[in-house]
This record gives sequence, C-alpha cells and structure tokens, in this order.
Amino acid sequence: MTDDRRKTENQMHLISSSVICHLSSVIRRMTPMNEVPNHAAFTHRPADHPNVRSGSIGVLLVNLGTPDATDAKSVRRYLREFLNDKRVIKEDTLLWKFVLNAIILPRRPRRKGLDYEKIWNRENNESPLKTITRAQADKLAAALALRGKRVVVDWAMRYGNPSIRSRLTALMAQGCERILVVPLYPQYAAATSATVCDEVFRALMEMRWQPALRVAPPYFDEPAYIEAVAASLEAHLATLTFAPDVIIASFHGIPRSYFDKGDPYYCHCAKTTRLLRERLGLDDSKLIMTFQSRFGRAEWLKPYTDMTVKELAVRGVKNLVIVTPGFAADCLETLEEIAGENAEYFRHAGGENFAAIPCLNDSEPGMQVIETVVLRELQGWA
Repeated sequence: MTDDRRKTENQMHLISSSVICHLSSVIRRMTPMNEVPNHAAFTHRPADHPNVRSGSIGVLLVNLGTPDATDAKSVRRYLREFLNDKRVIKEDTLLWKFVLNAIILPRRPRRKGLDYEKIWNRENNESPLKTITRAQADKLAAALALRGKRVVVDWAMRYGNPSIRSRLTALMAQGCERILVVPLYPQYAAATSATVCDEVFRALMEMRWQPALRVAPPYFDEPAYIEAVAASLEAHLATLTFAPDVIIASFHGIPRSYFDKGDPYYCHCAKTTRLLRERLGLDDSKLIMTFQSRFGRAEWLKPYTDMTVKELAVRGVKNLVIVTPGFAADCLETLEEIAGENAEYFRHAGGENFAAIPCLNDSEPGMQVIETVVLRELQGWA
C-alpha cells in the first residue's frame, strides 16, 4: 500500500469517527432523559419519578349511549356523534352530509328529546340506560369480590358520557395493566360491537403505556343467556291477566346492505330466537322474530316490528307480548318505542291486550349472564 493511500484512509477514518461522535451527542441532547434506556435509569429511579400504580385487572362494561339531558342541544350533540360514526351510517357523500346537517340535526333532536322525556329517570336526572348500566357494573364488582377476584369494574357509553376514553384512562390510573372490554350486545353487529372496539383502539393509540386487552365475544347462544331470557319471560307471563296468542322477539334492525356485505347479525338473532323457541317449547307461529328501529328510506332487515304488530292485530290477534332479547338494558328503544308506540299501533289496529317484557337489566338472571361471560373471559388473568 502506498503512503498516499494509507494517509487518505486514515483521514477518512478520523472523519467518520468525528461524525459518529457528533451524531451521538446530538441524539443525546434531543432525547428526553426519561426515555434514554441507560443502566442508571433502571437501577436508580429519579426522586421526581411519578408514582405509577400497576398490577391490577379491569373490566369495562360498554353500552350504546345516551344524551346527557333531554333538551334539543344535548340530544343534538349525542345524535351528531352517533350519526357521524361510519359504522352506523356508511354514507360519506355530500348529499348525506347535507341531509344530516341541514335536516336531521336541526329538526330531529327536539322530537327525540320529547321521547326521552317520557322515560327519563327524574330522580337521578339521567336516562334509564345510564342508571341500569351503572347498577350492572356495581353488582358485577360485588359479585366478583365475593368470589375473591381482585378486579376493578367500570362502565362506559359508546356515544355520550361517560366516554370509553375517559374510563379506560381511569382504569389505567388505578393500575389496570390488563383490561377486559365487554360490549353489552348479545348479538354481534358492526354498528354496535365493532364500533366499541374502534373507539377502544383509538384511545389506546394515544397511550404511551397500553394495557393488555381482551374483548368479550357476543353471547347470543350462551346457555346462561338463553335460560335467563326464557325464565324472565316465563316469570313475567305468569303475572299477566291474559295469555298471549303470539310472542314477538324484537331485535334492533340494521340495513339489509350491511347483512349482504357479511355482517353476521341476522344469523345471531335467528339462532337466539331458535334456541328460545326450543327452550320455551314454541313453534315459529307462536314466537316470531322481527326487527325494529329502522332509520331512513333504505331496506332494513325484515320483518319489521311495527308492521308485524299492525298486521297481527288486523288478522285478529287480540293478545300480544313483545320481548327484546337483543338489549341488555331497557332504553328508549324498549321503553318508548316498544312499550309505547307499538302498544298504540296494536290497539289502534284492533288488538286488546299488550305487554312489553322488561330487559334482563340488573336483575339476578341478568347479572348471572354478565358474570358468566366475564368469568369465562378472565380465565388466565384472574
């Protein structure tokens, strides 16, 4: 090797070493001290290190949601969040945005607010859905404590308050490194169960320390759930002064197009209904499956609850009972739409006796269902 070539290589080596040292110095200056993984950071905790709780397990019950009050402003805020969810309304056109912002949101909140007024929990100044979901969380916490399970139980609403984000943050603050999220929907639908997961994952994206996460699956064919719905129905039928000619199992509807694209919701509802028929000893003429709460002009899952109620009365059915197995807690759709509107439809069309069976709510059978699902999903954790 010539002297010139050796001299050149030595100079390049010195330059490279200088550049590396400089870059290392820059990186050290740019990186916050609490993120530099040096040996001292692990062996000597700084005196001002935050006191972080850890080691706990959390359970978060989640239901659909509710406005904070019945006034138009509160209902509008709730509907805006709900109807802007692409899982709920897949339309993303200028026409839909115009309809939503120029027609629905200015007009619908006042009318919906009046509906909420009919069912509002005056004592707590909140919707029944919020009251019941809180009670479910409290009773679950007590039941798990009796079993010796050291679990923190909380609850949230997908739309409205308390938000999923706020309750996940609260669980983390209580040291919950593992969290089980329980969507309170027996049957899976993208517009319900999936949107809960969407919001949970959005919240986790902003967390530096993310918890380990589990999401409870739908429980549409869970034996404890089928037994609870059937037993509740039998108990309430025993208190009536009439025997029903027909019983309707009414589920919340979804657009038919969602089902065509692969949503399993219809199949889950059908299996729940079939298992209830088998448990109750009824055929498909005595226990009918229908779908309620359609919105807009598109075709939704059929048969429609309101149309079926009217048709049964016209055909001469005098005694009708409706049960709502798709709802874990009574809400606007069960208390006002079923027990109110559909009762009027039935009697106006010639029917005589009508009864709406309460949801499982926080009843003993209802809590047995939730506890069964939670204990199953906590296996290996608690």
